[in-house]
Amino acid sequence: MAFRFWRRVKIAPGVTVNFSKSGASLSVGPRGAKITFGPRGTRITAGIPGTGLYHTTLLPQGKKTSASLSSVPSPAASALTLGFFQRLLTPPAEIAFVEGCRELILGHEENALEKLQKALSLPDGALTAGLVALRLERSKEALPYLERALQLKEGLGKTFAKYGIHLQFTLTFPYGITLPVPADPKGLLLALAQVYEDLGEVDHALTLLEGLLDTHPEDELPKLAVTRLLMDRKPGEDTYRRVLQLTASLKNETAAHTLLLLYRARALKGLKLLEAAKDTLTQALRRKKDRPSELMKALQYERALLYEDLGEHPRARKELEKLYAEDPTFSDVAARLGLS
Repeated sequence: MAFRFWRRVKIAPGVTVNFSKSGASLSVGPRGAKITFGPRGTRITAGIPGTGLYHTTLLPQGKKTSASLSSVPSPAASALTLGFFQRLLTPPAEIAFVEGCRELILGHEENALEKLQKALSLPDGALTAGLVALRLERSKEALPYLERALQLKEGLGKTFAKYGIHLQFTLTFPYGITLPVPADPKGLLLALAQVYEDLGEVDHALTLLEGLLDTHPEDELPKLAVTRLLMDRKPGEDTYRRVLQLTASLKNETAAHTLLLLYRARALKGLKLLEAAKDTLTQALRRKKDRPSELMKALQYERALLYEDLGEHPRARKELEKLYAEDPTFSDVAARLGLS
């Protein structure tokens, strides 16, 4: 898994500041009709709520239509500025938490972490400090913050709610699969597992994830996290059987399910169940909508190799030729076709 940040702060009804790796933007308007100002220009989005149908128009850059990145976060930052009398009545740790979140909104992550280090007595302060340290690729520093948040997990979310802060991050899996994770007890355990993996403590990460899966057996996020970690290690028969348990009766409804089916096919192949592996890949390939292209190419490639293992060489070549036509540089497809 990889770690990324995304955060949204709601200022007032119909006004939201969105923060991601690419920058910040300000959205104004009711559901179904919004104007978004950001570093890439101004977008007008209109749609019919509930239908998924919408249209976006990008206005040309110019003084009347663009907003600078530095000016965008100011409303949210103002909302997290405590007045004189508020500061008198607010505990020091909470003041540090608010100031840390304000720095985070402004994009000053080092300053945010410095402030949040004074808010570790608050569950949300410890969690946010850990996430910021992880965002800065300082997993060793993130570990004690997240472990502190775990000790205080019963109080998670209270300070976020008090100040109207909605913090979220994403976990990135192979082949372009990204899944949003809220800053809550589940997100805390996923972040901790990421830290343990970064520090080489894979068994500890797996223990955390397996425990999370026990309490959320149908949740695709811990299921995918456990499966990916198992298959990234040196797999054997026990691993393959565990993966088959995790992916039993799986429906191909989301991109995460499709990736799980790829892992299932690899586990079946590892157990020499080649026909079952081929059928699983065929099931995964039936759904192409909203699936990352790299994932679909990986599925095609795996099926081509299975055709070769089954002695179905014409079908294997046909699959490889289709893949080569789409992406001549994918893996060793060109070499397998005798074209390199």
